[in-house]
Amino acid sequence: MLMTTVESSVLSTLAYDHLTQCLWLEFRNGTLYLYFGVSPAIHHELLDAPSKGAYFNRRIRGRFPYQKQPPAKQS
Repeated sequence: MLMTTVESSVLSTLAYDHLTQCLWLEFRNGTLYLYFGVSPAIHHELLDAPSKGAYFNRRIRGRFPYQKQPPAKQS
């Protein structure tokens, strides 16, 4: 799964697993969320959206089950 850096004031990076239909979203504040059951179309629309934050709020937030991921360990 490849992390993609996006231009957004809300999101930092995202990744998508086509096999499991899981979308990983890393926010600018460093929090990481995993969203389940996200279709490939939603993933592509998010990548193409002129405003990633607005698209997230309109089409993803509150519409898919999710899990907040623990912060990455610093070495």
